Amino acid sequence: MPETRRKLTTIFSADVQDYTRMMRADEEGTLDTLKLYREAMSRLIEAHYGRVINTWGDGLIAEFSSVVEAVRAALDVQTELAGYNADRPDETRMLFRIGINLGDVIAEGDDIYGDGVNVAARLQASASAGGIVISNTVYDQVRNKLAVGFECLGQLQVKNIEGGVLSYAVRIGEDTKQAQPVTPAVNDGYRADLTRTGATAAASKSTSLALLAIIAIGLVGINFLSWDGTFWSRWPLLVLAAIWGLRWAKTAERIDRFIAALVVIGLTIAGINMISWEGRFWAAWPLLAIAVIGGIRWVMRYRRSAGG
Repeated sequence: MPETRRKLTTIFSADVQDYTRMMRADEEGTLDTLKLYREAMSRLIEAHYGRVINTWGDGLIAEFSSVVEAVRAALDVQTELAGYNADRPDETRMLFRIGINLGDVIAEGDDIYGDGVNVAARLQASASAGGIVISNTVYDQVRNKLAVGFECLGQLQVKNIEGGVLSYAVRIGEDTKQAQPVTPAVNDGYRADLTRTGATAAASKSTSLALLAIIAIGLVGINFLSWDGTFWSRWPLLVLAAIWGLRWAKTAERIDRFIAALVVIGLTIAGINMISWEGRFWAAWPLLAIAVIGGIRWVMRYRRSAGG
């Protein structure tokens, strides 16, 4: 039998707003979208040293040893998913609600149970679409550690918890330490802020890529118009390629961003070796070091995802 024990942990609970309606309208399309969004959510949870415990229907439960990392993960999730939703029709946008609680739970094998989990689920159910709601135990730990605003939602009634749980909505982009009463208009603004944030991020990414391409074309044009037998623009082109690669690695959706950055660095080093070739492949040594670092990172992530 799995060992049963109690522990203090941070519980992250999420589900999809209006999931039943979306399934009724387009079952296969909704399931495909859910898979894509859940993969992004799982990746971001792991990137913040969390562990996905269980998924069912449209729901997800994860746990974190750090309260701050749990909230950071939730912020990253909502921001990234808002970017996904920015280019989708309104009726196919998938908006998650997230609740986070720090509480004592019963751990049995890889699963957790108890009031701590129930509180997180209740907080999630009270969140607005695309929103985050945290308990007062989480608020006390993160209010002076994150550049976000908080708004008090008052006492949330939870089964088996006498007097309820004081809860707070998390607002992105506001360095506000004092919790203010929340109103429906503020919730609507929060959802709009999330959507605008994602759309702005997507537009910024496209603009940066376009600027790098224009600069590259300009450099090659200058090189050929002033041709003296030397293709000197290969060096700035390599730098531009490295910048683009690191930007891609920072926003990669399907792979570990740290490993993606290592790959870009390795290719850049190999490119320097090839451009300045003198008959010796000296890049083999730094590439070996990068491969070792990447392997260690992969093993550590695998152990975390396996609960080890």
